[in-house]
Amino acid sequence: MICSMKNIICALYLLSSTAMVAQAPSGDLIIRNGTVLTITKGTLEETDILVQKGKITGLGKNLKAPAGIKEIDATGQYIMPGIIDAHSHIAIDAVNEATHPVTSEVKVGDAIDPFDLSIYRALAGGVTTSHAMHGSANAIGGQCQTIKHRYGVLDPSAFKFEGAARTIKFALGENPMRVHGEGRGVQPRTRMGVERVIRDAFQQGLVYKEKWAAYEAEKKKNPNAPAPLYNERNQTMADIIDGKIIIQCHSYRADEILMLLRVLKDFGVKKITFQHVNEGFKVAPELAAFGAMASVFSDWWAYKFEVYYSTAYNATILTRNGVVTSINSDSGELIRHLFHEAAKTQRYGDLSDEEALALITINPARQLGIDTKVGSIETGKDADLAIFSGHPLSIYAIPQVTIVDGIVRFDKAHDPADMRLYIDPQESSPTYYGQEDVEGCMRDTEFMFSHRH
Repeated sequence: MICSMKNIICALYLLSSTAMVAQAPSGDLIIRNGTVLTITKGTLEETDILVQKGKITGLGKNLKAPAGIKEIDATGQYIMPGIIDAHSHIAIDAVNEATHPVTSEVKVGDAIDPFDLSIYRALAGGVTTSHAMHGSANAIGGQCQTIKHRYGVLDPSAFKFEGAARTIKFALGENPMRVHGEGRGVQPRTRMGVERVIRDAFQQGLVYKEKWAAYEAEKKKNPNAPAPLYNERNQTMADIIDGKIIIQCHSYRADEILMLLRVLKDFGVKKITFQHVNEGFKVAPELAAFGAMASVFSDWWAYKFEVYYSTAYNATILTRNGVVTSINSDSGELIRHLFHEAAKTQRYGDLSDEEALALITINPARQLGIDTKVGSIETGKDADLAIFSGHPLSIYAIPQVTIVDGIVRFDKAHDPADMRLYIDPQESSPTYYGQEDVEGCMRDTEFMFSHRH
C-alpha cells in the first residue's frame, strides 16, 4: 500500500490536534483579600490566593503576582473549595442501561454531553466537580464518571477528572426489583434475589480472575498457551475484587446495607460508598467498622415506601460515628443548593462550620479518590474555588464567582443573561413535550413499563 508523505503529515496533525483539544484548560489569576475557608487548615482572614497554570501556588497576605495576571477583589467575601457533588446525573447522554440485571461493562463516561445546561447551573451554585453516575435500574449497573464542570469546552473527553478513582453503581431494593422482576420477569424480583444476582456476578468475576491467573502461569512454560476469552463484564467484577474500583451503592434500608456488607466481606471487597443510605444512622457503627463511606440527602425521604423512614440527623449521626459522609443532590436542581443542604446539618445536628462544609468538599473528594487534588484550599491543589457574598452556610449567601482549574466558569456580575451554548434564547418552544420526566436514578427505564411480560 502506497501512502504519501502529505497524508502521513495530515494524519499526525489530526492526532496531535485531538490530543490538544482533550487537554484540560487551565488559567492564572489572583484573588485578593477574601476570607478563605480552607476546610482542612482553618479560616484565613483577608487572604490572597495565587493561581498559576490551574494550581494554587500561594496563600497569604499581600502576595506578589506576575504582571498582567487576572485579579479578583474578594474583599468582604468568602472563598471556599469548589463544591463536589458525589451523586449526580448531569452531563451524560443516558443514565440507565436497563437491559440486564448486571451491566458492569458499560461506562457513562463514554457519552458525556458538554452542552448540558445543567453544568452551568451547577457552577452557579459553586459546584465545580460532580460524580456522573449510572442509575439504579440494575443490581450492578455501569461504571460512573467523575467530571469537572468545564462548561464552554466542547470536547467531551476534557470534562473527565484526570486521576479520579474508577467507580461503579450498585443498587439494592425496589428499583432493580421493579425493573427486572416486575418489568421483565427475570431475577431479581425480591430483595433476596438482588443479593443472589450480586453474589453470582462476584463469583463469575472470581472464576474469570482465576482463569487468567492460570493462563499467565501457563504462558511462562508455554508461550503459545491459548488465552481465555476476554469478557469486560467479568473483568470489571474482578477489578472490584482487586480493589481497583470503588462501589457506589444505591441503598435505603438498614437490613440491605448489612446484607451487602456481608457479601463484600465474603469476597474480600473493602471499597464502598453507600448512596442515599437513608437508614444509615441505624447501622452507623457497623459502617464505620467496615470502613464504608456514606453519601446522603440532608432531609429528603418518604418519596416511596422503602424510603418511608429516615431522619434529618442522619449526616450528623454518621459523622459522629466516624463514617466519612457527604451530602449529595441526585438532582439537576438541588445541585445548585448543596451549600444550603450542608447548612441544614447545623440546624438539625449542630455540626461545626468545618464539619458541615466538609460534607460538600473534602469528604466527597475522599469518596471519589480525588482528595489529593480538590476538596480543600491548599497550595499544590487544583484551583477549583467558589466565591460567596457571605458565609456559605448563611441562607443569605449568594455564589458570585466559580473557578475551575484557574478559569472563571461562572461570574454572576459579568456573565451574559443567557449562557446556553448555540441556543437562541428568543426561540419559541412548546410548553409541553408529552412526557413528564421520571426520577433521576430511573431515567431510561420507561420502556420497561409500557407493557407487562
